[in-house]
Formats: sequence, C-alpha cells, structure tokens
Amino acid sequence: MTDKTHANANAGHPASLTVIGHWGAYPGPGEATSCYLLRAEGSAVLMDCGSGALALLQRILPLHEIDAVILSHYHSDHVADLGCLQYAARIDMDLGRRKKPLAVYGHKESAGFHKLSYLEYAKGEGYDASCKIEIGPFSFEFAPMVHPDPSYAIGVRLPGHSTVDSKALVYSGDTGASETLVEFSRGAQILLCETSLYDAYRGKIFGHMSAGEVGETAKRAGISTLVATHLPHFGVHADLLSQATQAFGGDARLASTYMTLGLGSFQWMS
Repeated sequence: MTDKTHANANAGHPASLTVIGHWGAYPGPGEATSCYLLRAEGSAVLMDCGSGALALLQRILPLHEIDAVILSHYHSDHVADLGCLQYAARIDMDLGRRKKPLAVYGHKESAGFHKLSYLEYAKGEGYDASCKIEIGPFSFEFAPMVHPDPSYAIGVRLPGHSTVDSKALVYSGDTGASETLVEFSRGAQILLCETSLYDAYRGKIFGHMSAGEVGETAKRAGISTLVATHLPHFGVHADLLSQATQAFGGDARLASTYMTLGLGSFQWMS
C-alpha cells in the first residue's frame, strides 16, 4: 500500500471488524495472535495487540491512525506487540504524523496495567465492569470472565446499530464458559469467542472453552453470528467449526487473517 493510500485508509470507512490475529499462545507462520481492528467514521481501535500483529496491521493501516487499544488482559499472546506500538507512537509524534498520544485501556487488577503508559506518547487508562468508554462512534462495555488471571469480555455498541439490550459485537477475550458471558452477549449481532479446545478437552483446561461450549454459549445468548477465534495449534480446525456449529445451530465461522465483518447492517465483507 502506498503512502497516499495509507493516508486515506481510515477515512469514511464503514463500521467493520477485521481479524488481524486469531491464534492462541503463539502465532502461526506469517500470522499473529489475538488482535482485532475496529473501524468506523474515521476512528480505528484495536482490541488486544498480540504477537505478530503490527507486521500484519501495517498492510492495511498505518500505525499512526490507531486511536486506541483496548486490552482484555495481559497475557503475552494478547499484548506482546503493545510495546512496539507504543514506540511507534513516539516516532509518529516526533515526525508529526500522530497528533495525540496513543490511548491504551486495560483493567487495574494486575501489574500489567503499569506498562500501558509510555512517557507522553501512550496514556494508560483503567476500566472495570462499571465503565463505559466512548471512542469515536464506538461505545465499549466490560464484563469479568473466568481465567487464571483477570480477563474481561469487551462489548461494542454503535449508534443506531444496537439497542439498549443488545450489542453490535462481543469479544470474549480468554475465558471459560460462564453465565456472565451468556448474559453479557445476550442478543449481540456478533460473538467473537475464544475457541481454544476441541470437545474432547472440555473442562480439562481452566479458563478456556471447548468448541461445543462456545456454540452452546452463542445459542443461549441468542446471538446472530458466531466467529471462533484464539485457535489451537493442534488438531483439525474444521472439527472445531463442526462442533461449534452443531451446538449453536446458526451461522458460525472460523476467524482467519484479514477476515472482515461489517457491523450494523451485517455482512461478510471478505
């Protein structure tokens, strides 16, 4: 992408979610761990910033156009590239390409929060389950999940595209199955859900979900579309999709690099 194209990459972009990284634990060859790009009305927000994310992200968007990062938790496969992004913010501000510090949001329940700020170039902000954060047209909400370290699901609303009782998107972060996730996802347009395990491993690894549990969660929550992400490095991923779909009974897909989903008037964009 040329610099000229980059300069306009985010202008007037329809509301969308693009998968940048979809692996759990560590990235596959040429790919990345958890990272998801939200864009609408000139705003760009990352949910998580895992290993390998920045190399892939720069193919579609220059780093100085990222307004904010929202972190579900502080495990490396969700934050590994944050330090590099903070330093990129420094370079871009020194060169005049970035006008404001990078905003980085995370919970305050572990020491990782203290790494969110970087001099005057990145500003860390705390959230909890009572918070609502507004960034451009996006409104974000949070719910605590079941994980060895504190981890939060992230709910996303768009004006005119979600009601008081439903969200355009819920991203689970890392979690085991929980009633909280079901209720937090109730009626959501899209559930982007960690799917770390095949059903044979159901209940055997605390803080992560099997494909069948993901499908059951989606069905109980009455969501429209399920996207399975945070995928494992073993087995046949088609089996994950089959198990999740069987339990859900609705529209389900596996996340993949650069998969783009329209938000609001939903459509698969790629």
